[in-house]
This record gives sequence, C-alpha cells and structure tokens, in this order.
Amino acid sequence: MSIRHGLLALLSKGPRYGYQLRVEFEASTGATWPLNIGQVYTTLSRMERDGLVAPGGTDDQGRAVYTITEAGRDELGRWFSTPVDQAGRPRDELVIKVAMAVAMGGVDVQAVILAQRMAAMRTLQDLTRAKRAASGEPAERLVLDSLIFKAEAEQRWLDHCEAVLREKRS
Repeated sequence: MSIRHGLLALLSKGPRYGYQLRVEFEASTGATWPLNIGQVYTTLSRMERDGLVAPGGTDDQGRAVYTITEAGRDELGRWFSTPVDQAGRPRDELVIKVAMAVAMGGVDVQAVILAQRMAAMRTLQDLTRAKRAASGEPAERLVLDSLIFKAEAEQRWLDHCEAVLREKRS
C-alpha cells in the first residue's frame, strides 16, 4: 500500500497530527503494516513540498496538524480510480527462490518448498488469530482477509510446484 496515499485518505477526513495518522493508518490496516513515526513525518514533509498537504496550525494541545490540499484531493481521487498494475509490483522473492533452486540443480527444492510451506502455515494461523481478535471494522477485516487469501494462494502455489516437480521426475 502506498503510505503517501493512505495518509492522504486519512487527511481527507479532516486535519490530523503525525502520531494520530500513524495510529489511524495502523488501525485501518489491522495493524498488519506498522508505520515508523519517522516515516510518517518524512512522508508528510514530502507531501507538503509537493503541495498535497499543508500545515494546519496546531490542535488544542499544541500538536502541529496537517490538512489535505485540493491537489492532494485530486491525487487521492486519481489513486482510487486507477487500477493497481500487476506488472509494476516488485518481483516475488519466493518465485525467484524456487525457480533458481530448480534451475541450479544440487539444491534440495523439496526442502525449500517445505520450509516455505511451514512459514506460510504459521502466517496463516497468526492471521486467523488476528482476525478473530479484530475489532470488526470493515477496513481491518478486508486487510486481514486479503492477507489470509494471499497465504492460502501461496499454499496452493507450493502444491503446484510439488506437482510440477513430480511430473518432471516421472
């Protein structure tokens, strides 16, 4: 997720200070993507430089707040209306690892797959526990569901890898 766009989305609901943005971002994503407070302020500084946010004075406790600008609202609208480009995502390290293990020879590919399967299963169990403990907010649920579906898909892909490797040996 774009932190920049996530912060803009939160600011579209009204002025916010940095720590508040961090807490709301983490709550919106089911605390699955923790943010460093320094990352929040660095992103706010860049967005201010780019004209997407502006200083909004201080709140009643003296904390500096930020507001979204019209340019920020336009950028947020573009982000929401533009599909995510699958080709533009970073390379999948797991796919590269398995492909290289198969291509190299001399690597116990089954052990690589088993280690990943066990890690994916632990992740799936952790996510399932997190979902049970979640607040029930729709945004949090959607994030956790997405992560669960990705972990399940990884398990299916690992099954497929094993099947392809069995075919190769036959």
